[in-house]
Amino acid sequence: MRLVRSVAELRIAVRTLREGGKRIGFVPTMGFLHEGHASLIRQSTARCGATVVSIFVNPTQFGPNEDLAKYPRDLEGDQNLCLRMGVDLLFLPEVPEIYPTGFSTTVEPGRLAEPLCGQFRPGHFRGVATVVAKLFHMVEPDLAFFGQKDLQQTAVIRRMVRDLDMPVEVIVVPTVREAGGLALSSRNAYLSTEERQRACGISQGLFAADAAYRAGERHPERLVALALERIRPISSVQYCEVVDLQDMQPLLRPVDRPAALVTAAFVGSTRLIDNVILGQGPDLHESGTG
Repeated sequence: MRLVRSVAELRIAVRTLREGGKRIGFVPTMGFLHEGHASLIRQSTARCGATVVSIFVNPTQFGPNEDLAKYPRDLEGDQNLCLRMGVDLLFLPEVPEIYPTGFSTTVEPGRLAEPLCGQFRPGHFRGVATVVAKLFHMVEPDLAFFGQKDLQQTAVIRRMVRDLDMPVEVIVVPTVREAGGLALSSRNAYLSTEERQRACGISQGLFAADAAYRAGERHPERLVALALERIRPISSVQYCEVVDLQDMQPLLRPVDRPAALVTAAFVGSTRLIDNVILGQGPDLHESGTG
Protein backbone atom coordinates (compact mmCIF):
# COMPACT_ATOMS: atom_id res chain seq x y z
CA MET A 1 0.00 0.00 0.00
CA ARG A 2 1.30 3.42 -0.95
CA LEU A 3 0.58 6.43 1.24
CA VAL A 4 0.40 9.84 -0.44
CA ARG A 5 -0.30 13.27 1.03
CA SER A 6 -0.31 15.66 -1.92
CA VAL A 7 -2.65 15.94 -4.89
CA ALA A 8 0.33 15.85 -7.25
CA GLU A 9 1.57 12.56 -5.77
CA LEU A 10 -1.95 11.14 -5.86
CA ARG A 11 -2.46 11.93 -9.52
CA ILE A 12 0.86 10.40 -10.54
CA ALA A 13 0.13 7.24 -8.54
CA VAL A 14 -3.39 6.87 -9.94
CA ARG A 15 -2.14 7.49 -13.48
CA THR A 16 0.39 4.68 -13.05
CA LEU A 17 -2.34 2.29 -11.93
CA ARG A 18 -4.59 3.28 -14.81
CA GLU A 19 -1.79 2.90 -17.34
CA GLY A 20 -1.42 -0.64 -16.02
CA GLY A 21 -4.97 -1.30 -17.20
CA LYS A 22 -6.58 -1.19 -13.77
CA ARG A 23 -10.10 0.00 -13.05
CA ILE A 24 -10.02 2.49 -10.18
CA GLY A 25 -12.32 2.19 -7.17
CA PHE A 26 -12.52 4.99 -4.62
CA VAL A 27 -13.72 5.08 -1.00
CA PRO A 28 -13.73 8.59 0.50
CA THR A 29 -13.82 8.60 4.31
CA MET A 30 -13.28 10.81 7.33
CA GLY A 31 -11.30 8.11 9.10
CA PHE A 32 -11.86 6.24 12.37
CA LEU A 33 -12.59 3.32 10.08
CA HIS A 34 -14.90 0.50 11.14
CA GLU A 35 -16.58 -2.51 9.52
CA GLY A 36 -18.96 -0.22 7.63
CA HIS A 37 -16.00 1.35 5.85
CA ALA A 38 -14.48 -2.11 5.43
CA SER A 39 -17.61 -3.21 3.55
CA LEU A 40 -17.09 -0.35 1.09
CA ILE A 41 -13.43 -1.25 0.62
CA ARG A 42 -14.38 -4.90 0.17
CA GLN A 43 -16.81 -3.96 -2.60
CA SER A 44 -14.15 -1.86 -4.30
CA THR A 45 -11.44 -4.51 -4.20
CA ALA A 46 -13.91 -7.08 -5.55
CA ARG A 47 -15.02 -4.91 -8.46
CA CYS A 48 -11.91 -2.90 -9.32
CA GLY A 49 -8.29 -3.63 -10.09
CA ALA A 50 -7.07 -0.92 -7.73
CA THR A 51 -8.61 0.78 -4.70
CA VAL A 52 -7.94 4.29 -3.44
CA VAL A 53 -9.07 5.33 0.05
CA SER A 54 -8.98 8.91 1.29
CA ILE A 55 -9.03 9.98 4.94
CA PHE A 56 -9.90 13.63 5.40
CA VAL A 57 -11.99 15.15 8.19
CA ASN A 58 -13.64 17.81 6.07
CA PRO A 59 -14.07 21.03 8.04
CA THR A 60 -16.56 22.60 5.61
CA GLN A 61 -19.29 20.08 6.40
CA PHE A 62 -19.27 20.86 10.13
CA GLY A 63 -21.32 23.67 11.62
CA PRO A 64 -19.90 26.14 14.17
CA ASN A 65 -21.31 24.21 17.14
CA GLU A 66 -20.61 20.71 15.82
CA ASP A 67 -17.95 18.16 16.69
CA LEU A 68 -15.06 18.91 14.29
CA ALA A 69 -12.47 19.31 17.05
CA LYS A 70 -13.45 16.13 18.88
CA TYR A 71 -14.35 14.00 15.85
CA PRO A 72 -12.80 10.56 16.59
CA ARG A 73 -9.48 9.80 14.95
CA ASP A 74 -7.25 6.71 14.83
CA LEU A 75 -4.81 7.11 11.97
CA GLU A 76 -2.64 4.13 12.93
CA GLY A 77 -5.66 1.83 13.14
CA ASP A 78 -6.99 3.21 9.86
CA GLN A 79 -3.72 2.53 8.06
CA ASN A 80 -3.57 -1.01 9.44
CA LEU A 81 -7.13 -1.75 8.29
CA CYS A 82 -6.41 -0.44 4.79
CA LEU A 83 -3.21 -2.46 4.61
CA ARG A 84 -5.00 -5.66 5.67
CA MET A 85 -7.75 -5.12 3.11
CA GLY A 86 -5.46 -4.66 0.15
CA VAL A 87 -5.91 -0.94 -0.47
CA ASP A 88 -3.49 0.26 -3.15
CA LEU A 89 -3.37 3.98 -2.37
CA LEU A 90 -4.17 5.79 0.87
CA PHE A 91 -4.60 9.55 0.45
CA LEU A 92 -4.00 11.53 3.66
CA PRO A 93 -4.16 15.24 2.81
CA GLU A 94 -3.92 18.11 5.27
CA VAL A 95 -6.55 20.85 5.13
CA PRO A 96 -4.40 23.31 3.06
CA GLU A 97 -3.96 20.63 0.39
CA ILE A 98 -7.73 20.49 -0.13
CA TYR A 99 -8.56 24.11 0.66
CA PRO A 100 -5.55 26.29 -0.27
CA THR A 101 -5.35 29.92 0.78
CA GLY A 102 -8.02 31.95 -0.97
CA PHE A 103 -10.26 28.96 -1.74
CA SER A 104 -13.74 30.28 -2.51
CA THR A 105 -15.49 27.98 -5.02
CA THR A 106 -18.22 25.65 -3.74
CA VAL A 107 -20.79 23.22 -5.13
CA GLU A 108 -24.35 24.20 -4.27
CA PRO A 109 -26.41 20.97 -4.08
CA GLY A 110 -29.85 22.58 -4.37
CA ARG A 111 -33.22 21.16 -3.36
CA LEU A 112 -31.97 17.70 -2.38
CA ALA A 113 -29.97 19.28 0.42
CA GLU A 114 -32.82 21.32 1.89
CA PRO A 115 -34.95 18.84 3.93
CA LEU A 116 -33.95 16.41 6.71
CA CYS A 117 -30.30 16.86 7.70
CA GLY A 118 -30.08 19.93 5.49
CA GLN A 119 -32.74 21.67 7.56
CA PHE A 120 -30.85 21.11 10.80
CA ARG A 121 -27.28 21.39 9.48
CA PRO A 122 -27.23 24.43 7.17
CA GLY A 123 -24.32 24.28 4.73
CA HIS A 124 -23.51 20.67 5.55
CA PHE A 125 -24.26 19.27 2.12
CA ARG A 126 -22.54 22.16 0.40
CA GLY A 127 -19.39 21.10 2.24
CA VAL A 128 -19.97 17.44 1.36
CA ALA A 129 -20.64 18.11 -2.33
CA THR A 130 -17.64 20.42 -2.63
CA VAL A 131 -15.12 18.07 -1.07
CA VAL A 132 -16.45 15.02 -2.94
CA ALA A 133 -16.33 16.93 -6.24
CA LYS A 134 -12.71 17.87 -5.55
CA LEU A 135 -11.79 14.32 -4.59
CA PHE A 136 -13.45 12.93 -7.71
CA HIS A 137 -11.40 15.32 -9.85
CA MET A 138 -8.22 14.35 -8.01
CA VAL A 139 -8.71 10.57 -8.16
CA GLU A 140 -10.82 10.28 -11.34
CA PRO A 141 -12.27 6.94 -10.19
CA ASP A 142 -14.37 4.62 -12.30
CA LEU A 143 -16.49 3.63 -9.29
CA ALA A 144 -16.98 5.36 -5.94
CA PHE A 145 -18.47 3.61 -2.90
CA PHE A 146 -20.71 5.12 -0.21
CA GLY A 147 -22.83 3.68 2.61
CA GLN A 148 -26.62 3.61 2.65
CA LYS A 149 -26.64 4.90 6.23
CA ASP A 150 -25.89 8.35 4.77
CA LEU A 151 -28.84 8.08 2.38
CA GLN A 152 -29.41 11.79 1.78
CA GLN A 153 -25.69 12.26 1.16
CA THR A 154 -25.73 9.54 -1.50
CA ALA A 155 -28.69 11.22 -3.20
CA VAL A 156 -26.85 14.56 -3.22
CA ILE A 157 -23.70 12.98 -4.66
CA ARG A 158 -25.56 11.03 -7.33
CA ARG A 159 -27.38 14.18 -8.46
CA MET A 160 -24.11 16.14 -8.52
CA VAL A 161 -22.47 13.44 -10.64
CA ARG A 162 -25.40 13.49 -13.05
CA ASP A 163 -25.77 17.26 -13.22
CA LEU A 164 -22.04 17.95 -13.65
CA ASP A 165 -21.40 15.04 -16.05
CA MET A 166 -18.78 13.42 -13.84
CA PRO A 167 -17.55 10.13 -15.35
CA VAL A 168 -17.91 8.06 -12.17
CA GLU A 169 -20.45 5.44 -11.12
CA VAL A 170 -21.70 5.89 -7.54
CA ILE A 171 -22.27 2.59 -5.73
CA VAL A 172 -24.37 2.57 -2.53
CA VAL A 173 -23.54 -0.30 -0.17
CA PRO A 174 -26.06 -1.57 2.45
CA THR A 175 -25.68 -0.36 6.02
CA VAL A 176 -23.61 -2.54 8.33
CA ARG A 177 -25.10 -3.01 11.79
CA GLU A 178 -24.09 -4.28 15.18
CA ALA A 179 -25.82 -7.41 16.49
CA GLY A 180 -28.51 -5.30 18.19
CA GLY A 181 -29.28 -3.43 14.97
CA LEU A 182 -27.40 -0.19 15.64
CA ALA A 183 -26.00 1.19 12.40
CA LEU A 184 -22.22 1.43 12.52
CA SER A 185 -20.96 5.01 12.68
CA SER A 186 -17.73 6.64 13.79
CA ARG A 187 -19.86 8.73 16.17
CA ASN A 188 -20.94 5.58 18.04
CA ALA A 189 -17.63 6.02 19.87
CA TYR A 190 -19.29 8.86 21.80
CA LEU A 191 -21.94 6.52 23.25
CA SER A 192 -21.70 5.02 26.72
CA THR A 193 -22.50 1.34 27.11
CA GLU A 194 -26.01 2.21 28.32
CA GLU A 195 -26.55 4.71 25.50
CA ARG A 196 -25.40 2.18 22.91
CA GLN A 197 -28.01 -0.29 24.16
CA ARG A 198 -30.72 2.39 24.07
CA ALA A 199 -29.67 3.49 20.58
CA CYS A 200 -30.68 0.09 19.20
CA GLY A 201 -34.28 1.31 19.55
CA ILE A 202 -33.72 3.54 16.51
CA SER A 203 -33.27 0.65 14.11
CA GLN A 204 -35.94 -1.37 15.91
CA GLY A 205 -38.43 1.41 15.22
CA LEU A 206 -37.45 1.58 11.57
CA PHE A 207 -37.69 -2.18 11.18
CA ALA A 208 -41.13 -2.26 12.84
CA ALA A 209 -42.42 0.33 10.38
CA ASP A 210 -40.89 -1.52 7.45
CA ALA A 211 -42.59 -4.75 8.59
CA ALA A 212 -45.91 -2.90 8.57
CA TYR A 213 -45.17 -1.57 5.08
CA ARG A 214 -44.46 -5.09 3.83
CA ALA A 215 -47.76 -6.18 5.43
CA GLY A 216 -49.62 -3.56 3.39
CA GLU A 217 -49.51 -0.28 5.34
CA ARG A 218 -48.95 2.64 2.94
CA HIS A 219 -49.87 5.77 4.93
CA PRO A 220 -46.70 7.73 5.80
CA GLU A 221 -48.08 9.12 9.06
CA ARG A 222 -48.88 5.61 10.33
CA LEU A 223 -45.47 4.28 9.36
CA VAL A 224 -43.79 7.20 11.11
CA ALA A 225 -45.96 6.68 14.19
CA LEU A 226 -44.97 3.02 14.37
CA ALA A 227 -41.28 3.94 14.18
CA LEU A 228 -41.61 6.65 16.81
CA GLU A 229 -43.20 4.22 19.27
CA ARG A 230 -39.75 2.64 19.57
CA ILE A 231 -37.56 5.68 18.92
CA ARG A 232 -39.10 8.40 21.11
CA PRO A 233 -38.73 6.60 24.46
CA ILE A 234 -34.96 6.29 24.05
CA SER A 235 -33.95 9.46 22.24
CA SER A 236 -34.68 13.06 21.31
CA VAL A 237 -36.01 12.86 17.75
CA GLN A 238 -34.91 15.55 15.31
CA TYR A 239 -36.86 14.20 12.36
CA CYS A 240 -38.58 11.01 11.24
CA GLU A 241 -40.07 11.01 7.75
CA VAL A 242 -41.12 8.82 4.86
CA VAL A 243 -39.39 10.33 1.83
CA ASP A 244 -39.27 9.82 -1.92
CA LEU A 245 -36.11 7.84 -2.61
CA GLN A 246 -35.17 10.05 -5.55
CA ASP A 247 -35.61 13.59 -4.25
CA MET A 248 -35.64 13.08 -0.44
CA GLN A 249 -38.88 15.06 -0.12
CA PRO A 250 -41.38 13.92 2.54
CA LEU A 251 -44.35 11.96 1.18
CA LEU A 252 -47.73 13.18 2.39
CA ARG A 253 -49.88 10.70 0.46
CA PRO A 254 -49.98 6.89 0.51
CA VAL A 255 -46.65 5.52 -0.65
CA ASP A 256 -46.84 4.65 -4.34
CA ARG A 257 -43.17 4.94 -5.36
CA PRO A 258 -39.74 3.85 -4.06
CA ALA A 259 -39.43 5.38 -0.60
CA ALA A 260 -37.36 5.32 2.55
CA LEU A 261 -38.06 5.92 6.21
CA VAL A 262 -35.32 8.18 7.56
CA THR A 263 -34.57 9.53 11.00
CA ALA A 264 -32.11 11.57 13.02
CA ALA A 265 -32.16 11.41 16.80
CA PHE A 266 -30.00 12.31 19.76
CA VAL A 267 -29.08 9.59 22.24
CA GLY A 268 -27.57 11.58 25.07
CA SER A 269 -25.56 14.25 23.27
CA THR A 270 -24.77 12.06 20.25
CA ARG A 271 -26.64 12.65 17.01
CA LEU A 272 -27.32 9.45 15.06
CA ILE A 273 -28.94 8.95 11.66
CA ASP A 274 -30.45 5.80 10.18
CA ASN A 275 -32.89 4.67 7.50
CA VAL A 276 -34.58 1.73 5.85
CA ILE A 277 -35.66 1.48 2.23
CA LEU A 278 -39.29 0.44 2.53
CA GLY A 279 -40.10 -3.02 1.27
CA GLN A 280 -36.58 -4.37 1.41
CA GLY A 281 -36.91 -5.78 4.92
CA PRO A 282 -34.49 -5.13 7.79
CA ASP A 283 -30.85 -5.00 6.77
CA LEU A 284 -29.27 -7.56 9.08
CA HIS A 285 -25.78 -7.33 7.59
CA GLU A 286 -23.88 -7.38 10.89
CA SER A 287 -20.31 -6.47 11.66
CA GLY A 288 -19.75 -9.50 13.84
CA THR A 289 -18.35 -7.23 16.55
CA GLY A 290 -21.35 -7.58 18.88
